[in-house]
Amino acid sequence: VQLQASGGGLVQAGGSLRLSCAASGSIFSPNAMGWYRQAPGKQRELVATISRGGSTNYADSVKGRFTISRDNDRYTVYLQMNSLKPEDTAVYYCHADFAGPDYWGQGTLVTVSS
Repeated sequence: VQLQASGGGLVQAGGSLRLSCAASGSIFSPNAMGWYRQAPGKQRELVATISRGGSTNYADSVKGRFTISRDNDRYTVYLQMNSLKPEDTAVYYCHADFAGPDYWGQGTLVTVSS
């Protein structure tokens, strides 16, 4: 199974970006999918997760600004990021749980300038 993430880049504070991550190589749809991030010098932290049924969970720091969604037919998870802040700067990793094995994407860099 491979997770291919895309959509990172450089944006000014207050701007928006949309991340996408597609899972391939499995005949089964992932259970939970999510996004994590790791800023320089910090540990990887949860950003948001979404179950196959659509239940979502967000870190307090992104509630009201980020929205996670998924397309179960395309095994794809999205992260719409609005009102970005410099402290959102990090490498963003997608994650997929297949009810046993789990997988990570390669990471996509998001840089928010002040």
